[in-house]
Amino acid sequence: MTVRPLMLSLAIVSALAAGCTQQAPATPPEAATLRTLGSLTFKPCSLASPSPYGKPMEAQCTTLDVPEDRSKPGGRSIALNVAWIPPSNSSDPAADPVFFLAGGPGQAAVATFPGLAPVFKDVMKDRGIVLVDQRGTGKSNPLNCKSEGSEASGGDPAAARAWIQGCMDALSAKADLRRYTTTDAVADLEAVRKAIGADKVNLVGVSYGTRMAQQYALRHPQHVRTITLDSPVPNTLGLGNIFAGNLDAALQAQFALCKESAACKGRMGDPRAELQAVLARLRANPVPVTYRDGSTGEEITETITADHVAGLVRMYSYMPAVGALLPQLIHEASQGRYANLMALAKMMQGDMAESMSMGMQMSVICTEDGGSMVARAEDAETVLGNRMVEAMAAMCEVWPKGDKPADFNTPLKGDLPVLVLTGEFDPVTPPKYGEEIASKALPNARWLDLKGQGHNVIGAGCMPKLFAQFIEKADAKALDAKCLDKLAYVPPFTSNNGWEP
Repeated sequence: MTVRPLMLSLAIVSALAAGCTQQAPATPPEAATLRTLGSLTFKPCSLASPSPYGKPMEAQCTTLDVPEDRSKPGGRSIALNVAWIPPSNSSDPAADPVFFLAGGPGQAAVATFPGLAPVFKDVMKDRGIVLVDQRGTGKSNPLNCKSEGSEASGGDPAAARAWIQGCMDALSAKADLRRYTTTDAVADLEAVRKAIGADKVNLVGVSYGTRMAQQYALRHPQHVRTITLDSPVPNTLGLGNIFAGNLDAALQAQFALCKESAACKGRMGDPRAELQAVLARLRANPVPVTYRDGSTGEEITETITADHVAGLVRMYSYMPAVGALLPQLIHEASQGRYANLMALAKMMQGDMAESMSMGMQMSVICTEDGGSMVARAEDAETVLGNRMVEAMAAMCEVWPKGDKPADFNTPLKGDLPVLVLTGEFDPVTPPKYGEEIASKALPNARWLDLKGQGHNVIGAGCMPKLFAQFIEKADAKALDAKCLDKLAYVPPFTSNNGWEP
């Protein structure tokens, strides 16, 4: 997820999740057949496909009003946007639905899910899927900041603080920004569970959604049947200054594939060294570049900065299949050819900005992780450096803070069945985080680290089959995961035509 080019992104994202939109039902509301689940009444709706050629996903939609501030039940309320995808087996469905929890923080579950729906194909035969746009995202009183002025702020903390102050002032008219934290959202999720009449639910969280899942299980373990954590963040972790070091470690591992390939090494040299040189050159002297806009085909001239390069490298590293392009792009840039890199960077920024709720993200991060935003000497020479941390710390100085429970950073524990998934090359939630979660007081947990994968790995190889088996049997340790051995590394590109045969 991208906060804006200004910060390159602090929060944990599910980079594979597509930004989709909820569409109105084709059938007029008065003619639609209404369905009920617990005390909620739904009407037909369609969720847009992430592909322009895909078919809309049929669902049932409704809203549930919850207090914005639960200490003031007579005050302002939030209409939570809720979608339900009933199981295809309508004669004997399972009583425990699946709650999908989106990443970010700032992504909306209703818009994000269609991009991952194929992963849930077998699960949806017997279990319904419940999607709740977390407060502040999607259609649940979204807290979106206008992007004007964000790029001009650069990495300057004072400029960042001034820009976010404008966002805060605009949003304060429609929301108490202290009440859009994970803890508030967990209470919303429990309200939805009660409303649909489910005694137990299966939690599936991706990236930031794993924090939501762990926090819900911490508060309501009696209502959890299984937990699936894809690219997880340990409850114990403050996220302020983890990003620079994690990215550099992932890049080192991914670029090692180029060093091990005679063709890549011969043509591209050392991608990490070239990247460092490109960043140093652009930090000292940003240069104008003419590139072709990926959406319109129009030729545009703009100034490329080190932040553009670092942002693209970071987000592409989330997906090794796309990250295979990086050695080629970096090599072109080292020769002063920036057009392809700039075009892709601008396209990525636009796509990510569309799918994120900046205000909600700030409320979560500043309340829960603000204290860990500390610049470190060891990060100074990394790809991200300390600019992002310093800018975010400055913004959190003015952003309103919510309440963080004293036990918020308590490790997840107990006998709940937990499936933990990580990717070998994940640049933001590395495998060591999954290992930590699974090894701490969770006797029924199973950790699977997927070879050659990045961030958001539940759809890789045979993982959807294993995931469905876990949801069905609630036994992670019984899974036969040998099929994951077939996962292969994506070779790095050695030219614009791809890799060597």
